[in-house]
Amino acid sequence: MKAVIVTDQRRGVEGMTLTDLDSPHAAENDVIVRVHAAGFTSGELTWPATWTDRAGRDRTPSVPGHELAGVVVELGYGTTGLTVGQRVFGLADWARNGALAEYTAVEARNLAPLPANVDFVTAAAVPISGLTSWQGLFQHGRLETGQSVLIHGAGGAVGSIAVQLAHEIGARVIGTGRAEHEDSVLALGADEFVDLESGRLETLDPVEVVFDVIGGEVFERSLGVLRPGGRIVTIAAPPPRQPEDGQAIFFVVEPDRAQLAELARRLQDGRLKPLVGAVRSLADAAKAFAPGPRVRGSTIIAVA
Repeated sequence: MKAVIVTDQRRGVEGMTLTDLDSPHAAENDVIVRVHAAGFTSGELTWPATWTDRAGRDRTPSVPGHELAGVVVELGYGTTGLTVGQRVFGLADWARNGALAEYTAVEARNLAPLPANVDFVTAAAVPISGLTSWQGLFQHGRLETGQSVLIHGAGGAVGSIAVQLAHEIGARVIGTGRAEHEDSVLALGADEFVDLESGRLETLDPVEVVFDVIGGEVFERSLGVLRPGGRIVTIAAPPPRQPEDGQAIFFVVEPDRAQLAELARRLQDGRLKPLVGAVRSLADAAKAFAPGPRVRGSTIIAVA
């Protein structure tokens, strides 16, 4: 099969090549997915799990990219909940080969059925951004109807989904970002938009939840907007300090079939629209990873 591999952490993107690999076989509780579309996180070439397994042993050549959408072609022993020929999407394990390949092995519990009316490219833009938003808002932030939430980076891949999910449950949504994203963020359901460079953040009424994808100075500025007893949830870095009367929580997104199913239902009926920025071929995956002009939204690799 064709696959994108990396072999040398020091070379980074320059060491990324398209090559032939043996197709994987399904271990216990695995499925083999024929990948139609895949997503990636630009920083994953710096993650230890890209280069070593859980025991710290070298696992190169490794295949990056962990968001995927495709069709199940093989079931491992003990696999339940999925069938051969089923359309699926989900999040591959960080410490195993990923989805920038024609076939990949994934634990069945990390995948959910993909509705027939949702295309593979759209679905591949959802697992990381969608699960991050769901877990940040509802699992860690415990956002409820009638509460207020401040969502940083609301014009990006994660933030745009967070705005839609928060709006859907009846929260008051304040999105932040660049001025040129204001109209699109408001169209997604935000009640208010703040240009972070304008300095208006400190004048906002207090909120119960802050969802932070930026960190640093933005995290510090957000502490003053938090209502007593509120929660600031961040994916940028472990909090440098806790609010005086509240809680700061850092988390890393985890696969979750039930949450993927909730996202799939919203994709199916049009309640959720992920932001796809660019679509590249498998042969152009290295160019997609390489530093360059920022593309708004998720870059998706069309594999099949």
